[in-house]
Amino acid sequence: MADPTPDEVRSYIAAGLPCEHLEVEGDGRHFFATIVTAEFAGLSRVRRHQRVYAALGERMKEQIHALSMKTLTPEEWRTA
Repeated sequence: MADPTPDEVRSYIAAGLPCEHLEVEGDGRHFFATIVTAEFAGLSRVRRHQRVYAALGERMKEQIHALSMKTLTPEEWRTA
């Protein structure tokens, strides 16, 4: 199985999480994502990350070896 591209990882996240803003950078094995969604409102950082991992599902175990992320609500994104 080929390593995923940043665009593929972006589409995986977008399919499982309605994002206002979503950027993914990476080299096929290690990725960094900036994810902005109203679904993060009221959630801790850990719960936000768990929500992204749930959107990625089995791909997190099989294809994506490392994912760093910045998880923000739309309000946090506007004031960041």
